[in-house]
Amino acid sequence: MRLKINKNIKYTLIMKWILPILLGLFLAFAPTNQTKACEIEFKILKGEKEKYKAGDTIVILVEVKLTHRSCPVAMKKTKFKLNGMKVLKSTPWKQKSANDWERKLMIVVTETEAKKINLTAVRECEKDGGFGSMKLEME
Repeated sequence: MRLKINKNIKYTLIMKWILPILLGLFLAFAPTNQTKACEIEFKILKGEKEKYKAGDTIVILVEVKLTHRSCPVAMKKTKFKLNGMKVLKSTPWKQKSANDWERKLMIVVTETEAKKINLTAVRECEKDGGFGSMKLEME
């Protein structure tokens, strides 16, 4: 014995109940790609080693890519936090393109008991800001 279901009832059942439930489950478990307003990356231009010791000098290129086109925060408001390092000198921010900026930092490694030293850059704004970090091994 087979139960026959009217086509209108099938359509109503799918559109009113099954589809919204499936859509809700998809949205609840879909991976989120949260992007920061700024992507901050570091590259060592001079003095790259596997392990560092106090007195080593490193030249680092800091690159900031603005993922949102208009940023209300000036580049000079970017904050650097150094752990086991000290900035000897730096260049001003240079605009490479509409959304790309760069700056060079000359850094000296200081005396520390830590096994790792790090350089962190932070930009704070209403569009999530940006964050970048670089860790280096000590001898």
